[in-house]
Amino acid sequence: MATQDLTAQNFNETVTGNDIVLVDFWASWCGPCRAFAPTFSSSSEKHPDIVYGKVDTEAEQQLAAAAEIRSIPTLMAFKKGKLIFNQAGALPPAALEDLIRQVKEFDVDAAIAQSQSEDA
Repeated sequence: MATQDLTAQNFNETVTGNDIVLVDFWASWCGPCRAFAPTFSSSSEKHPDIVYGKVDTEAEQQLAAAAEIRSIPTLMAFKKGKLIFNQAGALPPAALEDLIRQVKEFDVDAAIAQSQSEDA
C-alpha cells in the first residue's frame, strides 16, 4: 500500500479509524526528510496492513503545531488511536522494521489498563 497525505481534515479520522498508523512529518526543503522518504515508502509496500501517512509540515502548519513537531522528520506510531511512539530523526530501514515489529506486538489495551490501575 502506498503512503497517503494527511491533512488537518483527515488526520484524526485516519488515526482513529485504523488499527496501526505510522505518520511521517516532513518538509520538501529538509534533506533528512527526503532521505527517509524512500525507506518509508518501501516499508509501506511490505506492510499493507498498516496505514502510512505523510504530513507536509509546510502545508499543514497548524497540524504540525498541534502535534508539537519541533524537528523533522518526526515519526509517530498510533495503535488503536493511541500515540505509542514519537521520535524525531530519520530511521534506517532495519530500525523502522524493528519499530513496526514492536508496534504490532504492543498490547495497547493492556497498557491502558495498567495505566488506569496505577492512577487509581
